[in-house]
Amino acid sequence: MAPIPGSGLAKGLAVTLRTMTRKSVTEQYPDAQPELPPRTRGVIGLFEENCTVCMLCARECPDWCIYIDSHKETVPPAAPGGRERSRNVLDRFAIDFSLCMYCGICIEVCPFDALFWSPEFEYAETDIRELTHERDKLREWMWTVPAPPALDPAAEEPKEIAAARKTAEKLAAAQAQATESEPTDPAEPAASADPEGGES
Repeated sequence: MAPIPGSGLAKGLAVTLRTMTRKSVTEQYPDAQPELPPRTRGVIGLFEENCTVCMLCARECPDWCIYIDSHKETVPPAAPGGRERSRNVLDRFAIDFSLCMYCGICIEVCPFDALFWSPEFEYAETDIRELTHERDKLREWMWTVPAPPALDPAAEEPKEIAAARKTAEKLAAAQAQATESEPTDPAEPAASADPEGGES
């Protein structure tokens, strides 16, 4: 069926009329903070304890705005007869937000959950060189990261939680079995006699 001539123009004018008659609301920022969506892309927070200096975020960043420095440390063996191991220690983790395009690739590729989106957006500077934020500032933003949304009630239990729960249940069952099989103290009488001469 062929479209009616002028129908596109009529639809466009209808949108314009609806917008013209709608009351405008002014956000009283900065006196009143805006209500941001839960998945707002503000800045990137760093959970330093989870970072293993794998450099995956810096390599995958299309803007090359993540700067990481580290050094290696030797870790003594955990058990006698073991061998020494080396591990990376984070010295510097910085993000240049004047280059960042907020694509979120670094957060997606991080295999150890060390990077998170924070809704914080008030970090404007008068000097562009001040937009390179070091790990101390990124750590502060970590505490503004909202909690993840609750799982759907019908969703499958995460594998990590299921494995941890099964391990805890096995450990509790083993402890209960060990408690039941403990021998009684031979110094304790098997039964206490009552005043009439019978056993209780």
